[in-house]
Amino acid sequence: MIGLKVNEASRGGLIHGLMSLIVMVIFCSLASGCGYYFRPAGSALNVDFESIAIPPFSSTSSYAGTQDEFTRIVRQEFISQSRVRIEDESAAQAVLRGRLYSITTEPLAYTVTQQTVHGFLSTDEVTASRTLRVRLEVTVTDMATREIIWQDSNLTETAIFQVSSSDPLITQYNQRMALRSIAQELATRIFSRTMERF
Repeated sequence: MIGLKVNEASRGGLIHGLMSLIVMVIFCSLASGCGYYFRPAGSALNVDFESIAIPPFSSTSSYAGTQDEFTRIVRQEFISQSRVRIEDESAAQAVLRGRLYSITTEPLAYTVTQQTVHGFLSTDEVTASRTLRVRLEVTVTDMATREIIWQDSNLTETAIFQVSSSDPLITQYNQRMALRSIAQELATRIFSRTMERF
């Protein structure tokens, strides 16, 4: 009787193992048939073109040189995050165009100072920080069909920078860093929206 119980237990374990193996084989077959696959972290998904052109962004804002910084950062995002080559327009399979059409700042916070002048108390408000807002238009075009792959005429991003009441160079530096931060954030969004189309 004891030997019979051992055999039944062994048989049950064997059947369970075989069932698990069959389930795994079926799952793998279905996964392969449906086109699922593992991909390295950071790689693009379902990209079916090998090259893209990113000509210099245009700008209608008064911030000279900003479009060059945006172009550089967007190009770098594509270079570092995918295997898609950056080519000239004549050789590329797709073209990404960008236009900076609005860069604005507005006060965010103030510092209040008080001083007595000729016996009168004077209160002044000095801007301590500002909000920087950038609006960008982006169009990605398939060069073979001339069809627009995707377009957004109102890509918007903001950043906050500190204002120095004593040194305008510090304020300019902080604003430049805020612009760079916005460019990086927009570049990430542009890359993601481009890659998800393929």
